[in-house]
Amino acid sequence: MNASNPASLYADHVNVQRSRADEALARGGFDHLVAPSGTLHYQLFDDRDYPYVVNPQFKAWLPLTRNPGSWLVYTPGQKPKVIYLQPFDYWHVVPEAPSGDWVEHFDITVIRKAEEALQHLPKDAARCAILGEPQSTVGAFAPNNPPAVVNYLEYHRAYKTPYEIAMMRAATRIGVRAHRTAERLFRAGSSEFGIHLGYCQSAGQDANDLPYSNIIALNEHSAVLHYTDRDRVPPKQAHSFLIDAGASFHGYACDITRSYAHDSGSEFQAMIEATDAAQLKMCDQVRAGTDYKQIHLDAHLALAGILKDFGLINVTPEIAVETGVSSAFFPHGIGHGIGLQVHDVAGFAESDHGGTIPKPDGHPYLRLTRVLEPGMAVTIEPGIYFIDMLLDELKDKGFGPSVNWDRVAQFKPYGGIRIEDDVVCTEGAPANLTREGFAEAS
Repeated sequence: MNASNPASLYADHVNVQRSRADEALARGGFDHLVAPSGTLHYQLFDDRDYPYVVNPQFKAWLPLTRNPGSWLVYTPGQKPKVIYLQPFDYWHVVPEAPSGDWVEHFDITVIRKAEEALQHLPKDAARCAILGEPQSTVGAFAPNNPPAVVNYLEYHRAYKTPYEIAMMRAATRIGVRAHRTAERLFRAGSSEFGIHLGYCQSAGQDANDLPYSNIIALNEHSAVLHYTDRDRVPPKQAHSFLIDAGASFHGYACDITRSYAHDSGSEFQAMIEATDAAQLKMCDQVRAGTDYKQIHLDAHLALAGILKDFGLINVTPEIAVETGVSSAFFPHGIGHGIGLQVHDVAGFAESDHGGTIPKPDGHPYLRLTRVLEPGMAVTIEPGIYFIDMLLDELKDKGFGPSVNWDRVAQFKPYGGIRIEDDVVCTEGAPANLTREGFAEAS
């Protein structure tokens, strides 16, 4: 395998997809795997489309993300087929003729109307595992999403091929470039909306291209975990900036979060640096055989240590974790799988037959509970926040004395801190795609 040759990596990737599909179909008792690319949906009581999002089961095979109405068909022992919709249409831009490294690996049939796909799909829909959303239906071909097939494919999707890692690296380079632009705009006094526009321009991607909605938060807005309102006017005084924003490349995502203090000599900057140092240690835990749940639990102890060091809690880190005090400052999970989807699938899968690995008691928002193995790609995103709702709950539950409220009041104008990297588990030391991307851009 030639790691410097994307075409070679892609050929190997398709072979992996074929091998996985062979086993999935055998388990489900089907003869064909069929994946529609997805369709356009009209908004209710309107003639406007919702933004199109490609079916992940389709783009797992193909670097096509803007081709509604197309189909992938795979029959074991045969070359996979793409039914490629290229309509006659003067209202919209029509997909270009099929081209690129992927073309030679598929038998391609171009159709002009969506219903023409029926002529090229397998004869018996009942013998097909059809993976997609209900709207992607043509004739008798309606998605059935058989659990035996879906469970197998989604479980193994956690193990990224070298091609997929290369695509995620490419997405990271775009995201890093845009993050650097966003920081410069923050330093220059831009509004949240202005930073968002600058990010999109630098990435060369708009809201429909990005893998998720940009979180661009100044000051206390950083305490809202999924803040997407984006004020049009900058605050009178900028204290802090939290940006959680990614980028896409050939259907793969990066997910990067950084936090900044306006005053580089402030205590808040020191807290960012302490969180960053702790986060790097957590990233180093992304190793084969490590239970991801343990990284999450260890993160609580590390972050509680930072809270103690900065005088925000009056109890030991161990007691803060045991009593749930740490969860008021760090209420979300340490991360999730990432790849074709920013929150990639099968995070709780017990095996490729199904089943669920439960979350640790008291940690309902963790998105991944599997033991890490080589090829898995995950995010590591610890945070410390000053959220009124959660802090008030501590008082209501009788844990008010555990917190130094004067210190909390000093940090509340900053909102919070989150630092997030995308990390790949390997046979040895983890590969931190995000840190590599920032180092490469230096």
